[in-house]
Amino acid sequence: MRRLSALLCACAVALLVPVPAVAAEPHCQPFQRSVPVVLGKALMSGTLCRPDFAHTVVVLVPGATYNRAYWDFPYRPEVYSFRRALNAAGYATAVVDRLGAGESSRPLGTQVTTPVQVGGVREVVRALRAAEIDGTAFDRVVLAGHALGATIAIGAADVADAVLVTGLAHQANAGALAELVAGLAPAAKDALLGPRGYDPTYLTTKPGVRGQLFHAPAADPEVVRTDEATKDVVLPTEAADAVGLAFVGAQSALVKVPVLTALGGSDRYMCGVNCLSLAAAERPFYPAAPCVEGHVLPEAGHALALSPGAPVLHRVVTAWLGRIVAGPVRC
Repeated sequence: MRRLSALLCACAVALLVPVPAVAAEPHCQPFQRSVPVVLGKALMSGTLCRPDFAHTVVVLVPGATYNRAYWDFPYRPEVYSFRRALNAAGYATAVVDRLGAGESSRPLGTQVTTPVQVGGVREVVRALRAAEIDGTAFDRVVLAGHALGATIAIGAADVADAVLVTGLAHQANAGALAELVAGLAPAAKDALLGPRGYDPTYLTTKPGVRGQLFHAPAADPEVVRTDEATKDVVLPTEAADAVGLAFVGAQSALVKVPVLTALGGSDRYMCGVNCLSLAAAERPFYPAAPCVEGHVLPEAGHALALSPGAPVLHRVVTAWLGRIVAGPVRC
């Protein structure tokens, strides 16, 4: 009888001990949305990944010469996949390819501008709210972009509930940006991308330069190799708009939702002299936003989501999302 009582007590205690939750794999499905261009229509492609009971979706827009692999990195995804980290925290994600990149349509390069890309993201947001992609009507939509992708997110901020801006600030280093431009070459002549049949206006990075351009001073060498293997394109017509925003900021003045801006502490394109006071420096460029927060990831380069500190960035962003989308905005 004593043994039975002891066993029952042990079972009762075991039931009271919390068991670590195991996040279920999200439901993922590809999608395409039609986007008007000068000569007809193009298709913006993406992948929606939705954990059970997710009511907030984060639309992730990659930067110049990147595709959706930036946000859903194939190497060590448990460390570097931003998409996976958000899904594990309970948020749905819609990772898109900009027009011209990844699995999206490749129109004539002269037709692809930042306003056209903004139109594509607006259509994705509309479809997500209207339950047109997987039958889920999302209550809240957050736009997140990296560098050029952040310019697109800012342009579509009026259809979002919040905006995450990474790799973009308003006090850019013109000299460093000139070095970045010098690292570009026609995609049609690139050994990796040339066979895809780009017209002469499409550009990509020269072979072997991404480590220095995007990852210095610190990165896992395999991250750099994977980045080189998954690189993509950019068009001068869309990049010019991004550079203009980085120096002028007229578009960001129209943002009326909460903003989180994040930079790598060693981002030589966007940090200028000092990144440490990022939120204070950026706040004047978002005068209509209810709150502007900033985070600087130490020792990370321009591609901060692929830096060794990526898990820290994941925690910062998910904590911010928890504050601004769980109920009334708390800045």
